[in-house]
Amino acid sequence: AEDKVNFLYALGKAAEDKGEVDAAFGYYSEGAALHLSASNYTPGRLRVVADRSREVLTREFFAAREGSGHQAQDPIFIVGLPRAGSTLLEQILASHSMVEGTAELMDMQLVAQSLVTPAEQAAGRTFLDGIAYLNESQLRRLGETYLRTSKMHRVAGRPLFINKMPNDFMHVGLIHLTLPNAKIIDARRHPMACGWSCFKQHFARGQLFTYDLGEIGRYYADYVGLMAHYDAVLPGRVHRVIHEKLVTDPETHIRALLDYCGLPFEEACLKPQENERAVKTASSEQVRQPISAKGLDSWKKCEPHLGALKDALGPV
Repeated sequence: AEDKVNFLYALGKAAEDKGEVDAAFGYYSEGAALHLSASNYTPGRLRVVADRSREVLTREFFAAREGSGHQAQDPIFIVGLPRAGSTLLEQILASHSMVEGTAELMDMQLVAQSLVTPAEQAAGRTFLDGIAYLNESQLRRLGETYLRTSKMHRVAGRPLFINKMPNDFMHVGLIHLTLPNAKIIDARRHPMACGWSCFKQHFARGQLFTYDLGEIGRYYADYVGLMAHYDAVLPGRVHRVIHEKLVTDPETHIRALLDYCGLPFEEACLKPQENERAVKTASSEQVRQPISAKGLDSWKKCEPHLGALKDALGPV
């Protein structure tokens, strides 16, 4: 079945390149449905995390724990949804002489998983239930754990390093509590463009929400709602980069990004395509090209097929 899925996505890409939009959508849809049928994905998982985050991680909760966690300033987290421009941001920052690009590190997810046992997970508890009972010394130890396990990926000896794991947007509160001086960057792209790009991408693993247009829309809306919550309870903590604005006015938004990270401007950050570091994500080919606004509206040719995505997104 997985071989067939791979062929269907390849046929979809070939048809899309030839301008055969209807055929491309048909191949992508068939491949997505077949892949999803063999998975154990449960729709609506993010809604549970988002709702529980709003209940537990209030402004008062964070205020009571101010100063907790490990005070290291090394990590720069890039979060958001897949296909939203996070690899481009990683490549821009990794072009700076003080910043090391690593990989899509699972370390913060492992920290979160350590807060709940498998039995508790089976009973419906999440890492958010564990956060509520952590004291100051425990928060610091979790920060130390993250720094220790992620250290193996740091080989360049630079003072700052990037942890680009889009799914860590769920862990923004945990990052703030355990590493209060870490930087957090939210990579965001137009919901229709992001949704269509996700749907036609067959990911190497995970990201199962991307194989159904309606689920993509609901997931995106829940992500936006969760990030809005963090904007409200931790004003200014997360720096948001809108992909469309970045590629149409690169220098302005790259300077703002570097300012947020406390870094001096370097010309190399305007030419991320010249950075020869290994890139292993689905955007590996795009980031070898100069920053460009080309293709921003490419989703519109497929808009007649994207009604389920648009309906699920609602006002977002």
